[in-house]
Amino acid sequence: MTSFPLQASRVRDSALPLRRRLHALRECALDCAPYGFRASWHHLVVSARIPRRLEDDPDALVRAVEELQRVRDVVVPRAREYAELRRREKAAGVRVPRTRPPWNSWGGSGIAYCPDLEHHPTRPIAEVVRGVLDRHAAGIPSATHCLACGIERPRAERACPTCGVHPAGPAAGWYGPSAAERWWRVGRRDLEM
Repeated sequence: MTSFPLQASRVRDSALPLRRRLHALRECALDCAPYGFRASWHHLVVSARIPRRLEDDPDALVRAVEELQRVRDVVVPRAREYAELRRREKAAGVRVPRTRPPWNSWGGSGIAYCPDLEHHPTRPIAEVVRGVLDRHAAGIPSATHCLACGIERPRAERACPTCGVHPAGPAAGWYGPSAAERWWRVGRRDLEM
């Protein structure tokens, strides 16, 4: 897999064929998928209004990659700060992290994982991710409160009924009625907007 910046530059390159730009966007979404790949892709298709026929609105691809770039602008500096903190802790002999960060990679995949690909926060992804990271840093327990929308969870082991974020992260898997068929429609961008 190539880097996010390289793939993002390909998405923005209007000289490339639209299909190639779409595949570059897919690589960006694989690298930076805060809701999990499927829900993040659904969010991008809907929010950037990526049409089935890419020729109808080629700028939609740029809108989508810009949204992912804003997410990385939130996550990467915090991940670097955490890496520096861990270096200092290890030098001081602390081998086990005192707190685990709510991300599982530098790209920020799974920060606000949504197992149902069509039930995810509708706000811009960067706002949601910033809220999750801020609530995590403030010590709000994810077992009792949704870190994405801030409401109190009625059941800790279930996805948030308001925004769809699951506290178990990617370990929750993906589900829903006819999930495979819905994913097929999302993958083809065959959605009513």
